[in-house]
Amino acid sequence: MDLSTVHHGIVKRKRKKRVGRGPGSGRGKTSTRGAKGQWASAGAGHPSELHEGGQMPLFRRIPKRGFSHRTWDRSFHVVNVGELDKAFSDGDAVDAAALRKAGLANGPADGVRILGDGELTKRLMVKAHHFSKSAAEKITGKGGTTEVIPPPKKPVRNKMKPRASATA
Repeated sequence: MDLSTVHHGIVKRKRKKRVGRGPGSGRGKTSTRGAKGQWASAGAGHPSELHEGGQMPLFRRIPKRGFSHRTWDRSFHVVNVGELDKAFSDGDAVDAAALRKAGLANGPADGVRILGDGELTKRLMVKAHHFSKSAAEKITGKGGTTEVIPPPKKPVRNKMKPRASATA
């Protein structure tokens, strides 16, 4: 094999195909689209990938049952009091950032829930979105504090101001 001829015939900068530039170009008139048909005209509505011709589409063939909360459900990191006891020392402030750093709340979530499984031997200042009753009792029982992070405010749906009455 001759290495000096390896790249012969390889065009690195291929020029764009210019269509619709007259009969002399070889790609005039129909501009490589053929004659008539669905694909010939500009702006033709091409069927989506879900389109199956006359066949009943897959989405309609599959039975639909049940109900899903997925569109509005929120996911939380669940951390037990026993895990807090192992990961943090006495007097530490525990929040979402500290839990992430300790490896107890990794990945995306809408908040942190503290549950009461396990024993707590240290005084901790815990800030979370939710506390179970037993978890709050264990934390405050050891002299720690629990602070609930409030959820985001619900959006105001009706932003129209009431009209001034005509008689006023």
